[in-house]
Amino acid sequence: MNTKDYFKDIYKDFFDSEIIPKIEVKEESKEEISSLLLKIDNLSVTDESKELLKKIINYMKEYKEGNEKNYVPFRILLNTNNNSLMEEVTEILSYIGSYYDYYINNKDLKLSLYKVNKETNLDDYGFILMYGLNGINLIDDKDSKNFIYDFKELLKKDDKNLIILSGNKTEIESFFLGREDIKNNYFMFNIDGLNPDKQDIYNDILDNVKIEDDKKVSLLDYISSTYNKDIDYVSYKNDLIKYISFNKDIPTLKKDKTVEEIFSELNELVGLNKVKKVLYELVDVIKLKEKAGSDLKIKDMNLHMVFLGNPGTGKTTIARLISDILYNLKYIKENKLVEVSVKDLVAEYVGQTAPKTNAVIEKAMNGVLFIDEAYALASTNDSSYNDEAIATLIQAMENYRDKLVVIFAGYTKEMQAFLNSNSGITSRIGYTLEFDDYTTDELIQIFMGMATKAGFIVKEDAIKYLEEIINKYRNMKNFGNARFVRNIYEKTVIKHASNVKDKKRKDVLKTITKNDINVENLILK
Repeated sequence: MNTKDYFKDIYKDFFDSEIIPKIEVKEESKEEISSLLLKIDNLSVTDESKELLKKIINYMKEYKEGNEKNYVPFRILLNTNNNSLMEEVTEILSYIGSYYDYYINNKDLKLSLYKVNKETNLDDYGFILMYGLNGINLIDDKDSKNFIYDFKELLKKDDKNLIILSGNKTEIESFFLGREDIKNNYFMFNIDGLNPDKQDIYNDILDNVKIEDDKKVSLLDYISSTYNKDIDYVSYKNDLIKYISFNKDIPTLKKDKTVEEIFSELNELVGLNKVKKVLYELVDVIKLKEKAGSDLKIKDMNLHMVFLGNPGTGKTTIARLISDILYNLKYIKENKLVEVSVKDLVAEYVGQTAPKTNAVIEKAMNGVLFIDEAYALASTNDSSYNDEAIATLIQAMENYRDKLVVIFAGYTKEMQAFLNSNSGITSRIGYTLEFDDYTTDELIQIFMGMATKAGFIVKEDAIKYLEEIINKYRNMKNFGNARFVRNIYEKTVIKHASNVKDKKRKDVLKTITKNDINVENLILK
């Protein structure tokens, strides 16, 4: 039965009303229930959520007294990062629902979905709170499937129970990803938590801990830079109070780089001229959109990317700089780059790939997900698991465009074949960056940069010999560009240390000669 359709008129007539019925309680429980009802007015939830809670409670009372004949199974989504709020809402509904005998029994279950197992029997409980929603994507696939099946069967029964799913918006969306039928058919009651703004937290901390006047500005700066409404503000506030109380100081604020500083690092990189040009243009567009606001009708930007290039051409380095740039421009909320390969997305058994991929997506949310050697996702005769990973990624790229940037990286030829075979990913790519192989001169510059940074002086004969080595190996299949040069540099330092072990003169210790250049055990075919 589709519960939403069955009770649609009841929900509309009663719960869409703007009038808040007065809740009358029996004398013997008046003090306890009145205290809980007063808590509703003080909850950190929207006004609409407060009204909804009062209407739910009043409906329980009316049903108990026989004034309402239809039992409404309350299925509630509690959208909050605040664990204290979750506990408060649970306390109110659990107690009053039990008082009005609105549940099939008075047994409560508070279940973290990280701890689901075959022993969990939902039918035994009248009040069920589920939290830690991401856990369902991480547990054993068999347990996960069994639990979701049991959960659906419980919802179909319309038993006398109240069920709350609690988590932040991202967790709730992730839980329902691929399970939209559960949400669409059963969950229509939403309680939305409110997080205080930065000034509220600042004032709250000042009320709870003594801070010297000259450090109050530092406190406000710290909160302004580190707090966002996607985190549990109660834990954030309490951790900050504990830190200040113990250390008698404000935590050190990690200094964010400016766009100019980031591009200074970019320009110090050897080569990559095509890539640098694209990044400059990208930043110009983002800044234009920000400055113009609604005066220009610039559509939402699609920043999912493909990096094409051979090994050692700087793809991972550029991905890290892109994370810095997008965070600095407030396009992503967290300056993080999650690096994975196909084995981190695809599971070994049927049904496990989507949860595994979703777990990676959740980890990268609000940042950048970098998938290296992504061409390994290409379809083959036995790649149903790969197809499942691709489908999950495509859905996330579409649903979370404002919260997640996905970068697919790999060899040019293989990536082109992969993209040509998958229109779903291709249509969602906003930028393609081509990473050319380094020239011999550029590879020598990279070697010299590493050596100079370490304090070495490289003799001309060593440079000439290095050039010969690069030209000899660069056309081989597994040539690694900058990785190849780094490998030689590290081997050279080791050989140099052996060559000068009996020397004492500083100029000799610091000088790399042709005899130090080490090409032993270079594995290339």
